[in-house]
Amino acid sequence: MQQEKRKKAKGGMTNVIPEKVKKLWDEWNLRGSILFSLFLQILLIFCAPTRKRRGTTFVTLIIWSAYLLADWVAAFAVGLIANSQNNMKNKCEMPVQTEDLLALWAPFLLLHLGGPDAITAFSLEDNELWIRHLFGLLIQLIAVGYVILQALPSELWIPTSLMLLAGIIKYAERTRALYLGCLGNFKASMLPPADAGPNYAQLMEEYTSKKIAHVPADIKIEKEFGGGASADYAVRVEPLSDLDVVEGGFKYFNIFKGLIVDLMFTFQERKDSRRYFFARDTEDAFKVLEVELNFMYDALYTKMVVVNGNIGYFLRFVCSTCLVASLERFAAHHKQKNGGHPPNQGKMHPFDVYVTYALLIGAICLDSIAVIKLIFSDWTIVLLRYRRAKEFLLKTRKRLAIYRIGRWSKTFGRRWSNSMSQHSLVRYCLKERFKWIDVTVDWFGLKDILDEIQYKDHIKVPKDLKKFICEALKEKAKKAEDSKTAREICSGRGDWVLSQSACQSLIWSVDGEYDESLLLWHIATDLCFYEMPYEMPSTHTDPEVGPQPSKEGSFDNRREFSKFLSDYMLYLLVMRPTMMSAVAGIGQIRFRDTCEEAKKFFRRKDIISGGKFKESSLLSWFKKIFPSPRGQSEPKKKKLMREKIWKACAALLLIETVVKPIEVKGDRSKSVLFDACILAKELKKLDERKRWKVMSEVWVELLSYAASHCRANTHAQQFSKGGELVTFVWLLMTQLGLGDQFRVEAGHARAKLLVEK
Repeated sequence: MQQEKRKKAKGGMTNVIPEKVKKLWDEWNLRGSILFSLFLQILLIFCAPTRKRRGTTFVTLIIWSAYLLADWVAAFAVGLIANSQNNMKNKCEMPVQTEDLLALWAPFLLLHLGGPDAITAFSLEDNELWIRHLFGLLIQLIAVGYVILQALPSELWIPTSLMLLAGIIKYAERTRALYLGCLGNFKASMLPPADAGPNYAQLMEEYTSKKIAHVPADIKIEKEFGGGASADYAVRVEPLSDLDVVEGGFKYFNIFKGLIVDLMFTFQERKDSRRYFFARDTEDAFKVLEVELNFMYDALYTKMVVVNGNIGYFLRFVCSTCLVASLERFAAHHKQKNGGHPPNQGKMHPFDVYVTYALLIGAICLDSIAVIKLIFSDWTIVLLRYRRAKEFLLKTRKRLAIYRIGRWSKTFGRRWSNSMSQHSLVRYCLKERFKWIDVTVDWFGLKDILDEIQYKDHIKVPKDLKKFICEALKEKAKKAEDSKTAREICSGRGDWVLSQSACQSLIWSVDGEYDESLLLWHIATDLCFYEMPYEMPSTHTDPEVGPQPSKEGSFDNRREFSKFLSDYMLYLLVMRPTMMSAVAGIGQIRFRDTCEEAKKFFRRKDIISGGKFKESSLLSWFKKIFPSPRGQSEPKKKKLMREKIWKACAALLLIETVVKPIEVKGDRSKSVLFDACILAKELKKLDERKRWKVMSEVWVELLSYAASHCRANTHAQQFSKGGELVTFVWLLMTQLGLGDQFRVEAGHARAKLLVEK
């Protein structure tokens, strides 16, 4: 009786999933997995390139999901094929033609595991796992080989063999790309031959022997001429053509790609780069930098380095030929077997035939797209010998349909997002969420993501801001006659500007840790920026409305530039802590303490109201993902936020700060809220025009300090996330000779032993 009860209980457990569902899964799981794998490849080849142009959370999430699922689904489908073969053979239910089709499908999955050219690594860490991918290639090759051997003898052995060869080539290309993108191997490929220098020992032995023999001798030193820096910025040349931009970007990519792995550069490279970029205006300089960073992205995250070359072109030709020949052989076999009759008379399931055609045609289409992109890529253009051929490719590329699709044309035409994120401490404190929401999302580890969605804004980088930063860096670079001076200039983080502007009384604000200085100047910038009444014209920048073009000349430009850079630097400090880890110090703790003190102050002043305001904040991040048509209430909410920010800043400035906060509170709390109030009051004593001039230049110096002191690999990580303005500043500083990468200053000294007669 007990055994029967156990059987019934066991049977009850196995019937949790209905038989119809199980039958449906058993019949369609393999077909569904294979078609889903093909869909993921289509998604990746079209979406992967957009991540360097649109670094939004939504785009990143789609690409990340497709990248991870593509490998898992393909490997899972190979296992399903092997399992289906065993099950059907054991039950003697598998027709010969079905077994042949399963064997043909397996190499397709190896092809899918190779992935598209547009993405081999989602992040830099994926490149470090190239050995795992090499091991995966061997395992999957064994699995696919097992499936094919199970089906022998096969009537489809020719297309199956051709697809197997194409799959091996694709997977090997991806593994090779990961190997080359590994930072250790990337660095090893650029290391110059070991250089012992001139033979010092031999020279000194000869000199000593002459002295012992009482032969008059002397050593004359002739240093390698390094050239001065005074002529580096003498002449401006004509604007660059599109071809000149690509060629210039490729030239300096080959020279400065070692930046990513902290290689050093010579004075000849420094001089050549300075001369080139001093002769460029801001627009051309940023275009060249954009191309240069795009080449770096391709080298680390795609197959472009592998497929560009004689071997790469040959393997791509073999792969494409195998795909076309496989389609032709399968179509001929299918036509011969059916002889004009319906597909089921050839013992092939009609849907399986359609799936096979979909796989073959899909593979050929994806390969054709990859070949077209390869032909019209920047890599092909720079590797061609004849200028006419290069110009023809550039003109043809501009006329391709994919570059002329309405509003998307601007997205496809650029190589980075051309945007900078914004984050304001005052606005963050005023848009407070319910406590239970923070506790819940923090438990799931999603608090940082929610903060980005709710509090982070994006603005297009204004051309005037680029020009302002570029000209400021050029002025600094003119003073960097040698590498030592360049390193001293790069170490400035506001103190140099304040000294030059006769503002020694403000140097205390930049003498502390970098994150402390950044928070002080961020809050002070907001306090000075919102000194106007909240009914200010919409032509000024507003955190809810976004930046608007200024119509009042350079004074308002400096004011807006300060606000842009202030919010951008806070975004880097708070929402990109990994990137700023080299300079951030205890920035996260200091930010949290400052926010807590600000919220406490705003509550006491009744600036933060009750649940109604919190409710609108709770729903704001939904509106960012699912924007609704602009209604009548939207301007009112923006005006309400504008009023709150103005009131908050006015209330902070009304506090008497005759005693330093640290003397009253001690140093347990790292808040800098009222220290920033002291700084803002001192800044307001300056003439308004001078105030914004000083503040904007201090922010450029804080930005350049962060750019030059962030770790190189953190800059490289941003290539696949739409790029960051700080990364462009980092590269521009290097091109202008600023930084500590130039450590070969004199080259080899030529010593001669002179013997007097």
